[in-house]
Amino acid sequence: MAEGVDEFLFRRYRGQANARGDSHAEGRQGSWRRSPSTPRNVLGDRLDVCSLSPMTGFFRDGCCDTGREDIGSHTVCAVMTAAFLEFSKSRGNDLSTPVPEFGFPGLKPGDRWCLCAPRWQEALEAGRAPRVVLRATHEGALSHCSLADLKRFAVDLA
Repeated sequence: MAEGVDEFLFRRYRGQANARGDSHAEGRQGSWRRSPSTPRNVLGDRLDVCSLSPMTGFFRDGCCDTGREDIGSHTVCAVMTAAFLEFSKSRGNDLSTPVPEFGFPGLKPGDRWCLCAPRWQEALEAGRAPRVVLRATHEGALSHCSLADLKRFAVDLA
């Protein structure tokens, strides 16, 4: 991801800007934010929250919801592992190092985070995919990952 995009996402994380560049609170009211229908998970049910601490999601509302602005498809709710965090860092996306000036706490094993579906797929192919919370994984992830693969890594299937 380009450095400018990372900075923009960190500003959004702190609530300084939403996907249009407006304040986070103002953006919640706009129709740009989501499609009119209720967001669905990969099982076809209503999308559950992935994490509120740390706050995750493209819209920084705790959900792995997506929209036109989300070119990375931040749709897979994953449980971080040391192996995945190391893998992501090796691919140029350091999720484990805190960036206090942007309000980013850094992730640690056990944290839940909305990953880009293509990155999760890349990690799967490299043998480093983290576990997945299916009920909090947006159906949009299925454009990049198979349901069978996601189910194999699910933490919320009985």
